[in-house]
Amino acid sequence: MATATQMASKKKIFITGANGLLGQKLVSQLVEKGDFQVVASGKGDCRLPGGGFEYASLDITNETEVESTLTSIKPDIIIHGAAMTNVDQCELNQEACYDSNVNATAYLIKAAEAIKAHFIFVSTDFIFSGEEGPLDENAIPAPVNYYGETKLIGEEMVMKSKTKWAIARTVLVFGIAHDMSRTNIVLWVKSSLEAGKEIQVVDDQFRTPTLAEDLAAGCILIAEKEAEGVFNISGSDFLTPYEMANTTAEFFGLNKGLIKRADSSTFTQPAKRPLKTGFIITKAQEQLGFEPKTFRTAIGILAKQIILART
Repeated sequence: MATATQMASKKKIFITGANGLLGQKLVSQLVEKGDFQVVASGKGDCRLPGGGFEYASLDITNETEVESTLTSIKPDIIIHGAAMTNVDQCELNQEACYDSNVNATAYLIKAAEAIKAHFIFVSTDFIFSGEEGPLDENAIPAPVNYYGETKLIGEEMVMKSKTKWAIARTVLVFGIAHDMSRTNIVLWVKSSLEAGKEIQVVDDQFRTPTLAEDLAAGCILIAEKEAEGVFNISGSDFLTPYEMANTTAEFFGLNKGLIKRADSSTFTQPAKRPLKTGFIITKAQEQLGFEPKTFRTAIGILAKQIILART
């Protein structure tokens, strides 16, 4: 166990959205590294396994609560990963989306400025139009849905803030929560094909899918190196969901004949999706030493996690 003196000398890092997929991976990696005092926060009770961290229940849409919590904890670094991310729900419930993604970010930035914390904001490829990709950090944003609009407003507020800041933009994050509570493209394809179901998968959208562990590692590198500015933190494989589905089927030895090509126009969803995004990650590789897993390697990691979760 670390002594009180050792703990006091470590920088304190505060995570929003700690009960979510990214939050779980951040807390787990930070605790394992042991280089920071970790304070996890989320709405309601702690749903994280294990120990080695403190937990603060926090409603980030409540300005008073945000101010009092952060003033008393005084973290050196804040990783703001909490957001309303269901793109269709954001389109249908714009007030709730604005509250979660814009107002909450404003309250956190204000608190970060008061305590001079390094503010790391997790953003998305959905701030872009989807007309071209993969994109570097200098690409011009032009969101095509409300979720993207709110994340872009968040970015703009971060860039204008009077504290040290960084933005970690990411793409199509996938992974397994400790309680198997979330699905993702790999799990969906695997379970559908195992059940003998035919699936329609789009082949006209392009992404650089990102393993949740890799996104967490990228955010931690930003914190460790006290890096500032915008960083693309994503996978390096530029793929269509159709290609992702085929790679998943090949990995698990499932019937690829059940995977049918579709294009985006065959799906009616409340929110429009950008067709082509994906990121060029050279800056993060060179400045942070960020190295994501290939999509195929990531499937292998998920396969092991599925087995562990079931034992």
